[in-house]
Amino acid sequence: MIENIIRYFPDLTDYQIVQFSRLKKIYEDWNSKINVISRKDIDNFYIHHVLHSLSVAKLILFPAGSRILDAGTGGGFPGIPLAIMFPDSEFSLLDSVEKKIRVVSSVARESGLNNVIAIRKRMEEEKGRFDFVVSRAVMDFPAFVRLTEKNIERTKKAGSDNGIICFKGGDISEETAKYKDKLVIRNIKDFFQETFFETKKILWLPF
Repeated sequence: MIENIIRYFPDLTDYQIVQFSRLKKIYEDWNSKINVISRKDIDNFYIHHVLHSLSVAKLILFPAGSRILDAGTGGGFPGIPLAIMFPDSEFSLLDSVEKKIRVVSSVARESGLNNVIAIRKRMEEEKGRFDFVVSRAVMDFPAFVRLTEKNIERTKKAGSDNGIICFKGGDISEETAKYKDKLVIRNIKDFFQETFFETKKILWLPF
């Protein structure tokens, strides 16, 4: 329910609340045409997708003017919720599957998001530089770093370190061991009370 979003983010503007409120209906409409989100996740849309995506905003506040790449965005997560949360930043949502990018483009347009660019491309082909790369796509963390570190802009904006932000679950000790001196790991259950987040983590590798 949208109330979950408002409870954890009480400073949302009226327009942001409207944008978040519309999201589920937009995705339900698309799901009737293309299977973008599973039925179980549609029933728990605001927790499993929107709130999960917004855990980034509990870890870091993107400075205005930041450029963020959502690598392997799928149906638009975490990029779409983050684009609503950070209207002064630019979000490039990349996926290699055409139908998913078609959905992302439409959702962004229907949500009134002028800060979203949808890109159909493999991550290996993307040469652009961004302040942050974010992803919920399932991939071994070292492999994801190798794939995306070329896209991190080394010139930092005031207020934060650029870097890679990734969602993970379960035991990640082995795949993150080589980064332990730099890696910031947060348990999402520390931000949100819902049991869905019990084993979920968010990782931030600063550059």
